[in-house]
Amino acid sequence: MEREEPIVYKYLRAKKKFPNIWCAGCGIGIVMGALIRAIDRLGLSKDEVVVISGIGCSGRMSVYLDFNTLHTTHGRALTFATGLKLARPDLKVIVVMGDGDALAIGGNHFIHSCRRNIDLTAIIINNSIYGMTGGQVGPTTPLGAFSATTPYGNLEPPFNIPELAIAAGASFVARSTVYHAIELSRFIEKAILKKGFAVVEAVSYCHTHFGRMNNLRTPVEMMKALKEMAIPLQEYEKLPPEEKQGKISRGIFLDKEAPEFVEEYEKLMARFRAEGGDDGAV
Repeated sequence: MEREEPIVYKYLRAKKKFPNIWCAGCGIGIVMGALIRAIDRLGLSKDEVVVISGIGCSGRMSVYLDFNTLHTTHGRALTFATGLKLARPDLKVIVVMGDGDALAIGGNHFIHSCRRNIDLTAIIINNSIYGMTGGQVGPTTPLGAFSATTPYGNLEPPFNIPELAIAAGASFVARSTVYHAIELSRFIEKAILKKGFAVVEAVSYCHTHFGRMNNLRTPVEMMKALKEMAIPLQEYEKLPPEEKQGKISRGIFLDKEAPEFVEEYEKLMARFRAEGGDDGAV
């Protein structure tokens, strides 16, 4: 009897782009597997899906996945995705970014994508550091954590990604970790189905830089840390403030209905044409 190939091979450009550039044990591959399983459960064809990424370790995901893909510039993945979604609203457009890519150089684009509530799925892989360029401090580096540019500890408060997305106007916001891979995949599935801007924070790790600088030197140690620190949202909310220190909440933080940008744009264009505005004057 012929052995069945793992489902991931159906969606990878395995003959062209492997082995991959990620460090052995990196959590980004787990996120990629979670995304693949979500798409497969939804029964989407490869031609229905677009995966767009920026620069950084996570940016290579669009190179490895066998969908319509764009590997774009640093911090600008959401701008490319916005243009594509306006031109082809029928496509499922998924944007994969690192925490620095999405929230530092790309922070302006992120908050305005939330505000517009454009129908995109944003997966932010949060490893708390700039992993590809040498382990510099980033917008999600924890207070007191060490990095290549904070050798005495980070003084800047980190962004809370779900809180930022909710405040900026997203329709769906969730967080899970690479330890909770099945849950993460389910959240991604819900995000893809959501009409509006959907954000999934995938808490990962970088043992090569962040781990070595913060006494978590191996993928196993970092995975154990994620298991211990990430607790369900309902449990987290019941904890007193002092017990929340060193913990993060995981779950669905927001799932609301709101006007979606592309649909509102198409209504505007339909009204414009009905009023005789299709003569090239605008």
